[in-house]
Formats: sequence, C-alpha cells, structure tokens
Amino acid sequence: MWKALTILALILAPAVAIGAEPGEELFNADGYRIAHYRAPVPHAPEGVGRIAPAAAAQLRPDRDALFIDVLPAEGGHREADGQWRLAQPRPSIPGAHWFPETGRGELASGFADWFAQGVARLSRGRKDRMIVTFCLADCWMSWNAARRLRALGYTNVWWLAEGTDGWRDMDLPLVNATPVSR
Repeated sequence: MWKALTILALILAPAVAIGAEPGEELFNADGYRIAHYRAPVPHAPEGVGRIAPAAAAQLRPDRDALFIDVLPAEGGHREADGQWRLAQPRPSIPGAHWFPETGRGELASGFADWFAQGVARLSRGRKDRMIVTFCLADCWMSWNAARRLRALGYTNVWWLAEGTDGWRDMDLPLVNATPVSR
C-alpha cells in the first residue's frame, strides 16, 4: 500500500509547484506564469523550441537570430518618457536586446505594446525571424516571453532555458545591457 502511495506521489509531484502556497495561483487564465518565477521549468512553451547554450553561441546576434533578454531591471524603473533608471547593471549576451519586465505573466500598462512594437521593429516585421528569448536559469520569465511571441504570430521562437547563467558557465563574455528604448 505504501509503495503504491509513494509511486502516486512521485507521479503527481510535478503538478505541485515548489515554493507555492496552498491555493496560490501560479498561472493566469491565459497560461502565463504569474508567481514564483525562479523555479525549475520542465519544458518549452507549445510551439517553441529549446536551444542549448552551445547552439545559441554559434548564432550571430542580429544576423542569425534576435536575442531577446527579458530579465527585470532589479531595483530600476521606467520613467514616463520611456527611459530607464537602473539601480544596477544587467550583464547580458552581447548583441541582445533587453526588454526588462516583459517576461512577467501580467504586464504593466504599456509594456505589452512596447514589447510587441519593439520586436516587430527589430524583426522588420518578419514573423519567421529566428528569435531566442532568455533571462536566467530556472526562470519562467523567458518562458513567458517565448509564449507571448508565439501568441503574436512569430513562428521561429527559441527558448534559451539556461539564460545568461548558462552563457557564463561556458566562459562566454557578457556585456552590460541597455534597455531597448521606445
């Protein structure tokens, strides 16, 4: 009996979120993660490929693919004119375009349009343009951003699950990023 219960618990364990409080919602009605962003992410969003850091490192940012960083601006904020006030630098992949806060499950006013318009401009309106989203390892924000890009109609979206942590672990350079302006 105990063996059967243990096996059942192991099967059901992935459905229980690590760090979630009982009754706490982790996803909104649209399927975006809205809480406990720093947690293991079991798979890429539907219609999105997962790219390994070594494969991503073979790509040339802006030539082969758009690299989109969505890590929040820790302690920073965006002014009414769209300019960012940063509390600390964001080491990111060279050539990446940083859209802070756009990996959240529910975006603050104006952020969805800023993200959609910015990616459309960078991709020159090509929905088939290869796009690689990332933030840190074990972070749902890049997962959300990849899912959001698919919802916007982009067809060649890849998710770098290891983010800048995986990039750094391969001894690849990181540079201080500047948020994409309006």
